[in-house]
Amino acid sequence: MVPMDHGITIGPVTGLANITQSTAAAADGGADAVIMHKGIVKECYARYPRDLGLIVHLSASTNLSVDPDHKIIITRPLEAMRLGADAVSVHVNVGSEKESEMLKDLGEVSRACEGLGLPLLAMMYPRGKNIHNQYDPDLIAHACRAGAEMGADIIKTNYTGEQDTFREVVKGCPVPIIIAGGMKTSSDKELLDKIKGAIDSGASGVAVGRNVFMHETPAIMVRRIRGVVHEGLTPEEAIKQYQ
Repeated sequence: MVPMDHGITIGPVTGLANITQSTAAAADGGADAVIMHKGIVKECYARYPRDLGLIVHLSASTNLSVDPDHKIIITRPLEAMRLGADAVSVHVNVGSEKESEMLKDLGEVSRACEGLGLPLLAMMYPRGKNIHNQYDPDLIAHACRAGAEMGADIIKTNYTGEQDTFREVVKGCPVPIIIAGGMKTSSDKELLDKIKGAIDSGASGVAVGRNVFMHETPAIMVRRIRGVVHEGLTPEEAIKQYQ
């Protein structure tokens, strides 16, 4: 899936200034789904075929805030469903100053989704003043388990960087985990190696934003990611096959 919910947080950055074009590239590349906020859904999603899944993101904050780690709920599950959402997502920064408020919000959203039959993706990240390493396997495992305990159907989180430690994260979480693509990498192979490692250690998929929409050819990058995730290609094979 391709997250495109960055506009609220960091503004119209490269690759997202023309959100319609970015969505088209994700669809053309064969992305399973996109993640976006309600206003963008109204502007550009409706024109794409229904085989491009829609996940409406319910949380928001801006990096201009005194506390960017504090995510608040700006959209309700029923509102997202009326927009045609296949699922919704909520962001929780575990370990942040406002963790308790975000967990409360996640619980309320989980309850609403259960009543609507709407799948819930929880973005669970160890992040805050007391978190010195957001890739610490124990912290990631705790964050993932917390999301599952709260009723999420799928968890999005950081990759630990090592297959052995990520396998332990997966073992401790009773629902599927997908990894975040993270910051823009220096090469396609660097990202695909990370994805391959995650998939081989039990991840169910990936959510790659900046490494897709900031790419020179986003549709090709989506195809390469699909090659590794769905077709079992090595990074080298995916790069060679999809030019």
